[in-house]
Amino acid sequence: MPAGMENMAVFNHLEEAAEEASAGKYIEHFLVPAIQGGAGTSANMNMNEILANAALLKMGHSPGQYEIIDPYRHANLFQSTNDVVPAALKIAVMQQLTVLEESINALRSIMEELEREHRHSMRMAYTQMQKALPSSYGVLFSTYNEALARDWWRVSKCFERIKVVNLGGGATGSGLSIPRYYIMEVVHHLQQLTSMPVTRSENLADTTQNMDALAEVHGILKSHAVNLEKIASDMRLLSSDIAGDSGVRIPERQAGSSIMPGKVNPVIPEFVISVAHKVYSNDVLVASLCGQGCLDLNAYTPTMGHAILDSLKSLIAAGKSMREMMFGDLLIEPSRSMEKVLLSPSITTVLIPHLGYQDAGRLARTMTEEGCTIFAANEKLRLMEPEQLRSLMTPENLLKLGYSVKNKD
Repeated sequence: MPAGMENMAVFNHLEEAAEEASAGKYIEHFLVPAIQGGAGTSANMNMNEILANAALLKMGHSPGQYEIIDPYRHANLFQSTNDVVPAALKIAVMQQLTVLEESINALRSIMEELEREHRHSMRMAYTQMQKALPSSYGVLFSTYNEALARDWWRVSKCFERIKVVNLGGGATGSGLSIPRYYIMEVVHHLQQLTSMPVTRSENLADTTQNMDALAEVHGILKSHAVNLEKIASDMRLLSSDIAGDSGVRIPERQAGSSIMPGKVNPVIPEFVISVAHKVYSNDVLVASLCGQGCLDLNAYTPTMGHAILDSLKSLIAAGKSMREMMFGDLLIEPSRSMEKVLLSPSITTVLIPHLGYQDAGRLARTMTEEGCTIFAANEKLRLMEPEQLRSLMTPENLLKLGYSVKNKD
């Protein structure tokens, strides 16, 4: 076989092996752990050796016959660990960001449904874990939906930050000993192969040594973790025995104790909270190692990459668990919640424009002393016509934004 045709066969088999590796084949031969030194050279050469040996087998040769297909000369052609590893990492991150976007939107969809369903399902709002003012579960779910909408917007912007790659720049971004046509064309081919919006850096040296884009992207993941933790913590509290009969029950997913019969733990909220704190710790790791970049290279890209991908996969799992295992079967009993609203002395705040602070305070004290509803307290003190009070205590009125002066007595 002529030398040119033989070389073509080598690269065809290498390409076939690479496609198989991308699909998950040969996974048992990836021996190098994600957390490593050397900026990823160990992992890069592990890959090159796998591809070279797989191609050798396809050509009917034995593994290790590197005089025919060599991991350096053939599999690593025109490449350096210092441009391949960061580019591969950014592709992997963008793929997971796409999944995370879908996960956030799916969770938002459930929040929107709950917001519509419980628009007038009353509850007491709490500040500093003390009863505050009447609100609704619809309002509560609307706040979660807004927070998740911000998360989606921020995550969608991550692609702009992370799409710039240094592939073709070689060891330090100089392109030394690399054909110019390869430098100019390789990222375009990568874009076609991955369907990801990667673009070649205008300053390959900068993109080789500075990893601040990773810290920025992970900071956005941290913001999403904060919102998931807040939502999970709220549901854990509202459904707890400490909260009493709040009218909210999260689904029972597993036995809560190996010794206490009937005990059921809020395992989904606790899983989500645990994920959030893992993301927080990963954020510290990514930021601190980004700052450890030294002169013309950051040696810690594999460890940062491992942390970012761990955070992405964990957040995707947390969102799916919340959607499928908690909010999908969340139980809210509006009548029970409304009873608690009418028993709360703080509801008298609604009457300040009609009765003034002092008389509203008298109603509140009577409710506290006798443990009665606002209706019973008013019946005793006769501060307002019962029908007027009942009209003011409807969900529609309690949820109005402010009051109109013309409707004031």
